[in-house]
Parts: sequence; structure tokens; C-alpha cells
Amino acid sequence: MEIILSSVPEKRKPAPKVKETVTSVLTEAARELGISPHAEVGVVFADDAYIRELNRDYRGIDAATDVLSFALDEGEEPAVQGGPEEALLGDIVISLETAERQAAEFGHSLEREMAYLTVHGMLHLVGYDHEDEHDKAAMRSREEQILAALGIGREGN
Repeated sequence: MEIILSSVPEKRKPAPKVKETVTSVLTEAARELGISPHAEVGVVFADDAYIRELNRDYRGIDAATDVLSFALDEGEEPAVQGGPEEALLGDIVISLETAERQAAEFGHSLEREMAYLTVHGMLHLVGYDHEDEHDKAAMRSREEQILAALGIGREGN
């Protein structure tokens, strides 16, 4: 799977370890979910001001958040393993500022927080949601399964 990383604003770049974590989580998620190796996903590392603007414009919520996902084929099945065409899954936008605060609040590393936000965003791209308790439980179970495959537990790292 092709993973495109960028930062907005440009000066707000994550540490190399964070980029490595995000890439490994997306790679494992794609493997676990059976997503085509021809698929593409973008990750934007943002600040609170940028993600707040997106949250306001696209969700009507005028507040910063930790992660937003913008699926290109919303409502359609993701490209499965071995598909011949390139599948553009969409973009995941993660606020580094919010991730840093949440990591401190939860008492774990920034890499652990970024791993969780990345898998959460990826699952949204492929149709998972948490609108009701059943969907929330299914999504949480899948998040934990993917993170566990990378050796990242609930309390981990």
C-alpha cells in the first residue's frame, strides 16, 4: 500500500519515530483488512487550528479534534487483496497537538497515541463507525486486534 505523509502547516512535522509508527500501523491494518497493495492512503499531520477548521467545515463542529478521516469511496467496499486497480482510500488528518495532550493525559507515549489514532482513522476509511454501541464495540475490537499484531497493547508503549 502506498502511504503519503504530509504536514499542515508545513513547519509542524512529526518526529521520524512517529512517522515510522504511523507507517507500520497502516501497513499492518492493510494486511489485516485485506486491502490491495495497490491502495493509497494519505496522512496529514496537522495542528489544532487546521483540524478545527476541517471539523467546522465538514462536520459542523467548531472545535479541534484528534483525528478526522475523509474516505474517497464512502459507502463502498475497500479494494481487496490482489485487485488490479489502484484504490484511493482517502486521507487521515491527525492533530499532533491534540495527540501530544492525549498521550500525556493517558500516561503513554506519543507513538502509542499516534498508533491508536492512525488505526482509528484507517478503520473509518474502510467503513467502520461508532455511531451506536454495537458498531463502537466492533470498531474497538478491530483496533485492538491490529495494534496487538504490532505488539501495542491497551496500556502499551
